[in-house]
Amino acid sequence: MKNIIYLSFFLLYSLIGKNDVYIPLQTTESDVSVDLQGAWTSHETNEKGEKITITTIVMDGYLAESFYNEKTKEFIRTFGGSWTVEKNVFSLTLEFSSADSSKVGSIRDLVFDLKGDTITFGGSDKIWTRIDDGQNGELNGAWLITGRKRDGKLVRRSPGDRKTMKILSGSRFQWIAYNTATGKFSGTGGGTYTAQNGNYTENIEFFSRDKNRVGATLSFQYEIKENEWHHSGLSSKGDPIYEIWSPSIMPLHNND
Repeated sequence: MKNIIYLSFFLLYSLIGKNDVYIPLQTTESDVSVDLQGAWTSHETNEKGEKITITTIVMDGYLAESFYNEKTKEFIRTFGGSWTVEKNVFSLTLEFSSADSSKVGSIRDLVFDLKGDTITFGGSDKIWTRIDDGQNGELNGAWLITGRKRDGKLVRRSPGDRKTMKILSGSRFQWIAYNTATGKFSGTGGGTYTAQNGNYTENIEFFSRDKNRVGATLSFQYEIKENEWHHSGLSSKGDPIYEIWSPSIMPLHNND
């Protein structure tokens, strides 16, 4: 949100110039910025004829989009960043891209047509279908890691150029580690999740560093304290973790 011709958000991002002239499409939605929130999916076919799944999470002014092969468990690429919308023009400022770091910091405008639970984009025949509207659950939104326990001591920090973000809709999650200054992409993973009664469970559908982790289910405990997400349990390697995530749209803590 590549078959060989990459008809997707990424295609539009690559081909549409910032200074191009747009003819907005019509939509009947009253508040498009709210209606775009949530998770979306589409697909394409690679050169081997295999289906490539594309999932996009759009929450709290941030977007994360990933391409992966469910059959082979292969992660293909991801990109995302901050977004704004005016009428039918979706403006994306790229903060990370696993495929092309040179595009980090650039801005592109995408013309879209939102009709109910589907979106199409000018110049593409791809149809995006809504997975959820991003409204359910207390963890939905975009978060940045701001604290972690090391050797039993809680260490707080403010994300600078190096960031680890986790973005959640009502049913899907994705984490991304990246550097906005250098454009370096360090890793990502995502899939579906549930969060209820202090229990948070992730079902991994893609993982850039190790496809053998695809299909794993990880369970954690969580608690919201002073608008921050306290996350604890065992990592995918079996190591104990305690993390604090802060809303990406709020002022963050200074280094201790």
